[in-house]
Formats: sequence, structure tokens, C-alpha cells
Amino acid sequence: MGITDISTVAVVGLGTLGQGLAEALARSGREVVGVDTDPAAGERAAAALAASTARAVRRGDLAEHQRRAVRARLRTSTDLRAAADADLVAEAVPESYDAKLGVLRALDTVVRPSAVLATGTDALSVTRLAAGTAHPERVVGMHFFHPVPVMRLVEVVRTVFSAPAVLETATALARDLGKEPVAAGDRPGFVADGLLLRYLNRAAAMYEARYASAEDIDAAMRYGCGLPMGPLALLDLIGLDTAGAVLEALYEASGDPRDAPAPVLGRLTAAGLLGRKAGRGFHRYPADGTRGRDPRPAPAAPPTRAPGGAVGVVGSGTMAAGIAEVFAASGHEVVLAGRSAGRAAAARDRVAASLTRSVERGRTTGEAADAALARIAPAGALDAAAGADLVVEAVAEDLEVKRSLFRTLDGVCAPGAVLATTTSSLPVVACARATRRPEDVVGLHFFNPAPAMRLVEVVRTVLTSDAAHARARAAALAAGKHPVECGDRAGFIVNALLFPYLNDAVRMVEEHYATPDDVDTAMRLGAGYPMGPFELLDVVGLDVSLAIQRALHREFHDPGLAPTELLQRLVAAGCLGRKSGRGFRSYARR
Repeated sequence: MGITDISTVAVVGLGTLGQGLAEALARSGREVVGVDTDPAAGERAAAALAASTARAVRRGDLAEHQRRAVRARLRTSTDLRAAADADLVAEAVPESYDAKLGVLRALDTVVRPSAVLATGTDALSVTRLAAGTAHPERVVGMHFFHPVPVMRLVEVVRTVFSAPAVLETATALARDLGKEPVAAGDRPGFVADGLLLRYLNRAAAMYEARYASAEDIDAAMRYGCGLPMGPLALLDLIGLDTAGAVLEALYEASGDPRDAPAPVLGRLTAAGLLGRKAGRGFHRYPADGTRGRDPRPAPAAPPTRAPGGAVGVVGSGTMAAGIAEVFAASGHEVVLAGRSAGRAAAARDRVAASLTRSVERGRTTGEAADAALARIAPAGALDAAAGADLVVEAVAEDLEVKRSLFRTLDGVCAPGAVLATTTSSLPVVACARATRRPEDVVGLHFFNPAPAMRLVEVVRTVLTSDAAHARARAAALAAGKHPVECGDRAGFIVNALLFPYLNDAVRMVEEHYATPDDVDTAMRLGAGYPMGPFELLDVVGLDVSLAIQRALHREFHDPGLAPTELLQRLVAAGCLGRKSGRGFRSYARR
């Protein structure tokens, strides 16, 4: 079998994935035959292509005659025999072994012997599917990612049967579509889905436990991690039935409880709430054919002065300086209290340097920067924060250090002042109980760098009053941030989803399943993440990651949350990431 010139492609199954694949193929200049037993699926695919190309014309990406040509390249049918002349057939039917094998066997009797059969399975064995056909050598896995027109990764999955020419054909097609093909072995989840689906499943379980709203979970991961789409919006895009089926297949293959689908996926699927394609899943969607866009949280209010007096910030490190800058830039008078006058002055100098960079980059004016800096009063004693309506501590991530500080603040601050901790992993209630006013204590978890990151997790304990919670949330809004609400448990929202995902990535490398480079490429191109997990681990610090992972394991007693041996060994060896010059990769020391 030689490398086929792929001019006509059939797509069998016109759900979300099939629609996206049909669009990408039609835009590449190929004739596309869309096949689905449901006539309405073909109509939806044609409507989606029409809407997408119309938007492209409005953006200036396509001329009107090009739009008409792209639309004319797609024809749909309910009869599999319409695929007879295809050079390659891509199946995108639901993630069921019987369903996929049924399609592939039927195609054996329809297409030419030279045609390539590509399965779009996320988790099933491509080898097993190929073995059930008359010509297993022409079967290959081509795992595209949602949304197909945007995401660049294609995992080309080989089997023991795969003819080299078939693999070359699939790889060449992926490149011609503007994708980055990555060769993958035939294992459950391949590379990207082995990480992505577990992360999405944890987010669904978090929602099911009513720990946070769907909007707050999605906003937390978008604004806190810079992800292109929140996890629940991504599940809606994939399709809750599809995600549940993939997880079931992963669980069947792995037996790992982390792969068992969260029950809420089954309940929503049974109710017909399948996500974007049904108009409702975790979110609601307009009935205008749009797809692929994350329902965006309401934008944060522009910075406005919150009711009340000054804000106190306790600490002299990077986070304390960043928080002081945030409140000063939004018009608040800020007392920046350090362990000594010298440390407080140095923290104010950090703010000055940060504001200077903002002016140089055009993010603010010199006058605004000068005014913000003038609002910050450095102090070497906590007494200076006595008149503040809100005091935010940003000292070392050590529970006893924080509890000691809160006992002191309890005696210094005026009655009714809100006392906030910026902890990322310690129990907020433990800080609250160090005071005689636990009802006034909340968590305000800013993200680093505080001036740039929009997210603030507002953490409420079982003792926090409604008034203190409302004032803390108002303060975050007044500072121009996007507050999300969550309860007082390890990891809050972001870290409880992010660090298990990072730990799973380390385990994948520890078990010699993939290299750090393979994993990073898969997650950047397949999920659209700004960084791969190993790039991110080296930036965050392996010691920080280990501490957070241990806190999660300690609280939830889940064996799957236990830190990997590889992570522990690297930390013990002093390989902490960029800050030490070596982590999962080596870095030149400056």
C-alpha cells in the first residue's frame, strides 16, 4: 500500500468531534462526506459549518466565494455506502467498542482496499479494533482534540498491525491540516487524555459535592491557571455522554478509581443534558449553532474604592508587595507592615519597581503609579494597621507562624475588622481559632504575581460570618479582581484540581509511559494549555508542589493523591526547578 493522496474523506459520526473534523477537512480543500444515522446530525453539521464560515467572513479570514466553496465541499448522508469513494474514513462514533467495531467492519465491505480507516477513539484499544476487521494493517488511530479546528495536536496511534505507509498517510494528513502529529503507543488514554480526563472528572466531582458553582470552578481555572477554557465548559464541549463513555473505558482498562466517571456525568446524560450539543450541560448555551467558546464569567468590576478605611498588608515578601500594590492601585490607603522598618521599606521598594515596569510596558501612567506608591505607608510594627478595616497577612506558609500572627492581630485591630489569610494550603479555620473573633476571619487567596493575576479565591470557614464574607468579596471586586467562592478545605479550587493533575503527569513519566517533552507537547497542543505540566512544575517549584500534594493527601486520604516517589526524590536531591537551576529540566544559572 502506497501513501494515498487524500482528496476525499468520509467522517462517520457527526457529533461535536465529527462536526469539527468535517469543518477542518472542508477548509483544507478536501471533499468531505459526513455520515450519521440521524438525519438531524447531518443538518446540524451543515449548520455549524455555515455559522463558522460566516463568522470567518465577518472576521475577514474568508472571502464570500471561499465560504461558499467550503460549504459545498460537505455533503451528508445517513447511508454508510456514501463513503465508498473515500481515500480515508475517520470514524467519530460514540466511545463504545461494539459501536466502533461495527462501523469498521461495515466499512470493510464498502470502501476500496487502499482506503485508510482511522478510528478517533480516546481510550479503547486500537489494536483490538483493528484485529476485528478484515484488513487490520490499514487501521490507525487518529485522536483529534476539541475543538478540532483550533487544537493543534493529533495523536497518531500505531498498532502491531499498522502498515508503515498507513502511519505515514495519517501523519501527512494531520500535518496538512495544520496539526502537530505525535506518535503514540496503543495504551488507554494515550498521553493527553490520560491526564486531561482525570482532571475534568475531578472538576465534575467537585461540582457534584456542591463545593463551588460551575461558574466559579471554570473561572478559577481560567483566571488562576491561564487555561483557555474551564473544565466544566470543556466537558460540555466534549459532550457529557462522550466524556462519561471515555472515562468508563479508561476505568475498565486501568481499574483506577480516578478514572471512574463522577456520578453527576451519568445523571446529566440520563436527563439528556449532554452539554453544548444539547443546549445545556453544566452550563446553558444559546440555540444559534455556536460552539467552542467557554461561557465567560462576568468580568470583574473596574477597580473602585470599597467602603471602609485603609487596608493592612502584613509581610515583606513578593506576595505581600504584590497585594499592597493591588490595593494601592485601586485607590486604597495601604499600611505595609513588616517584621522591621527596613523589611517594610524594602517591600515598598519592590512595589515601586513593579509600578515602574508597568509604566514602561504601557499598563499604567506615571501619574497613576506615583499616586499608588504614595498610598503605601511602610511600617515596622503591626500597631500601624490598628485602624484598617481589612488586614491581609502574606507571611510564611507555616501554620504556627500564621496562628501567632493572628493572635497578635486580634489584640491590635479594631473590633469588626476583617482578618484575611492568603494561605494556599493551610486550614483557614485554624487561623480563625487563634483569635477571639473567628467570625471575622476569611481566606483571600491571591495568585502570584498578584498585580497581574485576576483571580482571588474567597474562602469561608464554618465560623465566618455573612458580613465578613461579603466584605472580603467586595474588597476583591474593588481591587479589580474576579472573586470565586469556596469552602475551607485543602487546595480550595485551583490547587485541588491543578496539583493532582501535575502529580499524575509525574507518575506517567515515573512509569516510563512518556517523556516530559512528550507530555508537555501533548498538553500544550492537545489541551491548549499555556504550559505543559513539567514546565509548570519547574516554574512553581518542586518543593512547593510536594508540600501542596502532601497537604491534599493528608486531608483526603486518597491513595491517588500520594506524592510520587520521583517528585520526592528530586526534592530530596535539591532539584527544585528553575530557582535551583535544575528540576525536570536543567536551566542556566544567571
